[in-house]
Amino acid sequence: MSENKELLEATVKGLQEKIGQLNIDLKAKQQELEDVNKPEITAVQMDAINDAVNMVLERFEFECGMFEYEFNLSYDNKIELSELTFTDAYDLEESIMRNITNQFKVLKDD
Repeated sequence: MSENKELLEATVKGLQEKIGQLNIDLKAKQQELEDVNKPEITAVQMDAINDAVNMVLERFEFECGMFEYEFNLSYDNKIELSELTFTDAYDLEESIMRNITNQFKVLKDD
């Protein structure tokens, strides 16, 4: 009886390990499937894009007019900024994309 219990426990443990490995394999294959139609990019190109984005973000002039904000009066009569929303994402995006485009020769799709 004790041998059967140990055998069953060993079988269960082995199957659990196999299930764990199969789940890891499944996630890897799902990621491969997701990536199959994505355009390829080299590490050098990715670094160039990263540098272009960082350069724009470091130099971008954020101004008060680019935000919507609300103030509240706290319990101890202090004015607090309660909500801050960036509303001018278009200009930032335009600047980033212009800088990225300057780094590459963009091919036209056929």
